Amino acid sequence: MAQAATTARLTEEEYLVLEEKSEIRHEFFDGEMFAMAGGTFHHSIIASNLIGHLGSLLKRRCFVGNADLRIKVEATGLLTYPDVSVICGAPELIHRPSDTLTNPTLVAEVLSPSTELYDRGVKFEHYRQIPSLTTYLLVSQEAPRVEQYVRETEFKWEYRTAMGPDSAIELPTLEITLSLAEVFAGVQFQSAPGSHLRPPARPDTEMI
Repeated sequence: MAQAATTARLTEEEYLVLEEKSEIRHEFFDGEMFAMAGGTFHHSIIASNLIGHLGSLLKRRCFVGNADLRIKVEATGLLTYPDVSVICGAPELIHRPSDTLTNPTLVAEVLSPSTELYDRGVKFEHYRQIPSLTTYLLVSQEAPRVEQYVRETEFKWEYRTAMGPDSAIELPTLEITLSLAEVFAGVQFQSAPGSHLRPPARPDTEMI
Protein backbone atom coordinates (compact mmCIF):
# COMPACT_ATOMS: atom_id res chain seq x y z
CA MET A 1 0.00 0.00 0.00
CA ALA A 2 1.36 3.44 -0.93
CA GLN A 3 1.74 6.46 1.31
CA ALA A 4 -1.52 8.02 2.42
CA ALA A 5 -2.78 10.65 -0.04
CA THR A 6 -4.58 12.64 2.67
CA THR A 7 -3.81 13.59 6.27
CA ALA A 8 -7.31 14.27 7.66
CA ARG A 9 -9.60 11.33 8.37
CA LEU A 10 -12.29 10.89 5.74
CA THR A 11 -15.65 9.22 5.80
CA GLU A 12 -16.29 6.57 3.16
CA GLU A 13 -18.74 8.93 1.46
CA GLU A 14 -16.10 11.69 1.30
CA TYR A 15 -13.59 9.22 -0.16
CA LEU A 16 -16.04 8.13 -2.86
CA VAL A 17 -16.72 11.74 -3.87
CA LEU A 18 -12.99 12.47 -4.13
CA GLU A 19 -12.37 9.20 -5.97
CA GLU A 20 -14.94 10.10 -8.63
CA LYS A 21 -12.97 13.27 -9.42
CA SER A 22 -9.50 11.70 -9.23
CA GLU A 23 -7.44 10.78 -12.28
CA ILE A 24 -5.75 7.94 -10.38
CA ARG A 25 -7.21 5.14 -8.27
CA HIS A 26 -6.94 5.05 -4.49
CA GLU A 27 -7.52 2.42 -1.86
CA PHE A 28 -9.42 3.48 1.22
CA PHE A 29 -9.05 2.15 4.76
CA ASP A 30 -9.64 3.55 8.23
CA GLY A 31 -10.31 7.07 7.03
CA GLU A 32 -7.30 7.33 4.71
CA MET A 33 -6.83 7.26 0.93
CA PHE A 34 -3.79 5.48 -0.50
CA ALA A 35 -2.65 6.15 -4.07
CA MET A 36 -2.25 2.94 -6.09
CA ALA A 37 0.93 2.70 -8.13
CA GLY A 38 0.79 2.20 -11.88
CA GLY A 39 1.79 -1.16 -13.30
CA THR A 40 4.61 -2.16 -15.64
CA PHE A 41 4.18 -3.32 -19.22
CA HIS A 42 4.42 -6.96 -18.12
CA HIS A 43 1.93 -6.33 -15.33
CA SER A 44 -0.59 -4.98 -17.82
CA ILE A 45 -0.09 -7.80 -20.33
CA ILE A 46 -0.39 -10.54 -17.70
CA ALA A 47 -3.52 -9.02 -16.16
CA SER A 48 -5.10 -8.65 -19.62
CA ASN A 49 -4.18 -12.23 -20.53
CA LEU A 50 -5.68 -13.54 -17.30
CA ILE A 51 -8.91 -11.61 -17.83
CA GLY A 52 -9.23 -12.92 -21.38
CA HIS A 53 -8.41 -16.51 -20.40
CA LEU A 54 -10.86 -16.51 -17.49
CA GLY A 55 -13.52 -14.88 -19.63
CA SER A 56 -13.18 -17.59 -22.27
CA LEU A 57 -13.29 -20.42 -19.72
CA LEU A 58 -16.19 -18.96 -17.74
CA LYS A 59 -18.26 -17.68 -20.64
CA ARG A 60 -21.96 -17.44 -19.75
CA ARG A 61 -21.23 -18.73 -16.22
CA CYS A 62 -19.49 -15.85 -14.44
CA PHE A 63 -18.49 -12.22 -14.94
CA VAL A 64 -14.82 -11.19 -15.09
CA GLY A 65 -13.83 -7.69 -13.96
CA ASN A 66 -10.64 -5.70 -14.49
CA ALA A 67 -8.75 -3.25 -12.26
CA ASP A 68 -11.45 -0.60 -12.72
CA LEU A 69 -13.87 -2.63 -10.60
CA ARG A 70 -13.81 -1.48 -6.99
CA ILE A 71 -14.25 -4.09 -4.25
CA LYS A 72 -15.38 -3.47 -0.68
CA VAL A 73 -14.49 -5.81 2.17
CA GLU A 74 -17.50 -5.09 4.33
CA ALA A 75 -16.05 -6.75 7.45
CA THR A 76 -13.03 -4.42 7.54
CA GLY A 77 -14.07 -1.40 5.48
CA LEU A 78 -11.26 -1.75 2.90
CA LEU A 79 -12.10 -0.46 -0.58
CA THR A 80 -9.64 -1.50 -3.25
CA TYR A 81 -9.18 -2.40 -6.92
CA PRO A 82 -7.91 -5.97 -7.53
CA ASP A 83 -6.19 -6.61 -10.85
CA VAL A 84 -8.81 -9.24 -11.70
CA SER A 85 -12.12 -10.24 -10.13
CA VAL A 86 -14.58 -13.02 -10.94
CA ILE A 87 -18.22 -12.86 -9.91
CA CYS A 88 -20.35 -16.01 -10.13
CA GLY A 89 -24.02 -15.42 -9.47
CA ALA A 90 -25.79 -12.10 -9.13
CA PRO A 91 -23.37 -9.25 -8.37
CA GLU A 92 -24.04 -7.42 -5.12
CA LEU A 93 -23.30 -3.76 -5.77
CA ILE A 94 -23.29 -0.58 -3.75
CA HIS A 95 -24.30 2.36 -5.99
CA ARG A 96 -22.90 5.48 -4.44
CA PRO A 97 -21.87 7.32 -6.48
CA SER A 98 -20.46 4.55 -8.70
CA ASP A 99 -20.53 0.78 -8.44
CA THR A 100 -18.63 -1.07 -5.72
CA LEU A 101 -18.78 -4.88 -5.65
CA THR A 102 -19.06 -6.76 -2.35
CA ASN A 103 -19.29 -10.44 -3.40
CA PRO A 104 -16.38 -11.54 -5.62
CA THR A 105 -15.86 -15.29 -6.04
CA LEU A 106 -12.22 -14.98 -7.11
CA VAL A 107 -9.68 -12.19 -6.71
CA ALA A 108 -6.29 -12.12 -8.46
CA GLU A 109 -3.33 -9.81 -7.95
CA VAL A 110 -0.36 -9.54 -10.31
CA LEU A 111 2.61 -9.17 -7.97
CA SER A 112 4.88 -6.13 -8.12
CA PRO A 113 8.06 -5.56 -6.07
CA SER A 114 6.42 -2.64 -4.25
CA THR A 115 3.17 -4.47 -3.40
CA GLU A 116 4.07 -8.16 -3.08
CA LEU A 117 4.39 -8.24 0.72
CA TYR A 118 1.13 -6.33 1.09
CA ASP A 119 -0.71 -8.60 -1.38
CA ARG A 120 0.56 -11.73 0.35
CA GLY A 121 -0.03 -10.51 3.89
CA VAL A 122 -2.31 -7.73 5.04
CA LYS A 123 -4.38 -7.56 1.87
CA PHE A 124 -5.03 -11.30 1.94
CA GLU A 125 -6.13 -10.92 5.56
CA HIS A 126 -8.79 -8.48 4.33
CA TYR A 127 -9.82 -10.62 1.37
CA ARG A 128 -10.23 -13.72 3.56
CA GLN A 129 -13.08 -11.94 5.33
CA ILE A 130 -15.22 -11.76 2.18
CA PRO A 131 -17.74 -14.62 2.66
CA SER A 132 -18.25 -15.18 -1.08
CA LEU A 133 -14.52 -15.41 -1.88
CA THR A 134 -13.38 -18.97 -2.62
CA THR A 135 -10.15 -18.39 -4.57
CA TYR A 136 -7.22 -15.98 -4.30
CA LEU A 137 -4.56 -15.95 -7.03
CA LEU A 138 -1.09 -14.42 -6.85
CA VAL A 139 0.45 -14.11 -10.30
CA SER A 140 4.16 -13.43 -10.73
CA GLN A 141 5.57 -11.07 -13.33
CA GLU A 142 9.12 -12.29 -12.71
CA ALA A 143 8.54 -15.92 -13.81
CA PRO A 144 5.68 -18.05 -15.20
CA ARG A 145 4.23 -18.86 -11.79
CA VAL A 146 0.71 -18.80 -10.37
CA GLU A 147 -0.06 -19.37 -6.68
CA GLN A 148 -3.54 -20.21 -5.50
CA TYR A 149 -5.29 -20.17 -2.14
CA VAL A 150 -8.55 -22.15 -2.07
CA ARG A 151 -11.03 -21.75 0.79
CA GLU A 152 -11.77 -25.03 2.55
CA THR A 153 -13.46 -23.66 5.67
CA GLU A 154 -13.97 -20.24 7.23
CA PHE A 155 -10.47 -20.34 8.70
CA LYS A 156 -8.61 -22.79 6.44
CA TRP A 157 -7.18 -22.16 2.97
CA GLU A 158 -5.34 -24.72 0.83
CA TYR A 159 -2.22 -23.54 -1.02
CA ARG A 160 -1.45 -24.70 -4.57
CA THR A 161 1.10 -23.51 -7.11
CA ALA A 162 2.12 -24.06 -10.72
CA MET A 163 5.35 -23.01 -12.42
CA GLY A 164 6.65 -23.15 -15.97
CA PRO A 165 5.27 -22.01 -19.32
CA ASP A 166 3.82 -25.45 -20.11
CA SER A 167 2.13 -25.88 -16.72
CA ALA A 168 -1.50 -25.57 -15.76
CA ILE A 169 -3.34 -25.06 -12.49
CA GLU A 170 -6.81 -26.28 -11.64
CA LEU A 171 -9.23 -23.87 -9.98
CA PRO A 172 -11.51 -26.37 -8.23
CA THR A 173 -14.15 -23.94 -6.99
CA LEU A 174 -14.71 -22.68 -10.55
CA GLU A 175 -14.22 -26.10 -12.20
CA ILE A 176 -11.72 -24.78 -14.75
CA THR A 177 -8.00 -25.16 -15.43
CA LEU A 178 -5.75 -22.20 -16.19
CA SER A 179 -3.01 -22.60 -18.80
CA LEU A 180 0.12 -20.70 -17.83
CA ALA A 181 0.96 -20.45 -21.52
CA GLU A 182 -2.20 -18.36 -21.92
CA VAL A 183 -1.65 -16.28 -18.78
CA PHE A 184 1.94 -15.37 -19.73
CA ALA A 185 1.54 -15.19 -23.52
CA GLY A 186 3.83 -12.54 -25.02
CA VAL A 187 5.88 -12.07 -21.84
CA GLN A 188 9.66 -12.47 -22.10
CA PHE A 189 11.27 -13.31 -18.77
CA GLN A 190 14.86 -12.30 -18.03
CA SER A 191 15.62 -15.34 -15.87
CA ALA A 192 14.86 -19.02 -16.24
CA PRO A 193 11.84 -20.39 -14.35
CA GLY A 194 12.84 -21.42 -10.84
CA SER A 195 16.11 -19.46 -10.83
CA HIS A 196 14.77 -17.29 -7.98
CA LEU A 197 14.80 -20.43 -5.80
CA ARG A 198 18.52 -21.12 -6.28
CA PRO A 199 20.53 -20.40 -3.10
CA PRO A 200 23.43 -17.99 -3.54
CA ALA A 201 26.81 -19.62 -4.01
CA ARG A 202 29.28 -19.23 -1.17
CA PRO A 203 32.52 -17.49 -2.14
CA ASP A 204 34.53 -20.58 -1.09
CA THR A 205 32.28 -23.05 -2.92
CA GLU A 206 33.18 -24.33 -6.35
CA MET A 207 30.18 -24.62 -8.66
CA ILE A 208 29.99 -28.04 -10.35
